[in-house]
Amino acid sequence: MNTLQKILTTTAAVAGVLCAGQVSSHGIWFAERSDALALIYGVGADDLDTVKRFDKMVNLTGYDEDWNKVDAELIKAGPMVLVGGDDYPLAVSGVMDNGVWSKTPDGKWHAKGYDEVPNAVISERTMKYAVHLRGPLRAIPQLPTQTLQIIPVDGAPGWKNGSYELHGTAMPRQAGDIVKVQVLYNGKPISGARVVRDWVNDPDQQPWITGEDGTVHFPVRNQGLNVIGATYDGPADTPKVYRQIEHFATLSFVLDHLPE
Repeated sequence: MNTLQKILTTTAAVAGVLCAGQVSSHGIWFAERSDALALIYGVGADDLDTVKRFDKMVNLTGYDEDWNKVDAELIKAGPMVLVGGDDYPLAVSGVMDNGVWSKTPDGKWHAKGYDEVPNAVISERTMKYAVHLRGPLRAIPQLPTQTLQIIPVDGAPGWKNGSYELHGTAMPRQAGDIVKVQVLYNGKPISGARVVRDWVNDPDQQPWITGEDGTVHFPVRNQGLNVIGATYDGPADTPKVYRQIEHFATLSFVLDHLPE
């Protein structure tokens, strides 16, 4: 068994022990659509109606290569929501407040709190966060709008100093490279976050579980769009209405294909 196989086998075993469930919440992420950058809401291959949820977007920020803010805004364009503005941001971040939801024993979800659905088996407020990288960037900072955030960090098994370092960021160069990510909650590493390496193509995969340092590592899956997702259930600020706040974050980036 080679090193990569050992990594995958060990990590999968740990995930199976620590988390019997799977990540199944909806999320937001950014992806190219007809040479424009679109904000997507959904799960897996299901791109749901983002325009319908436009008013739930509470923040969009664009950044240059040094993470200085640049002009960016969300624009309704037919069935899609696109990123527009005078500048071309090399990174964007977004926040969506998807409101309060309760699940009853029959498996149905209701846009109401525990105070209105007292027999709910789950009652939560759902917050969505997204960071997208469009070009070479310096090390990704903790962004104040991202209560939950995924950041690539150095030190993945097999990573050699500078072997695929991109402007100080331990970013992969091709599918199969091992990437180590750290999940931050309120700016600090958090244990127990559930991480999936391919939110778009395999959202029901068994998640990796972050340790005390908030990190997990795995091989990057796609020579193209990669959307890494992380979920963390935080405490409720209004426990009479909902029992927890589900935070779901994505980090998306594209690995270039070979020249045509």
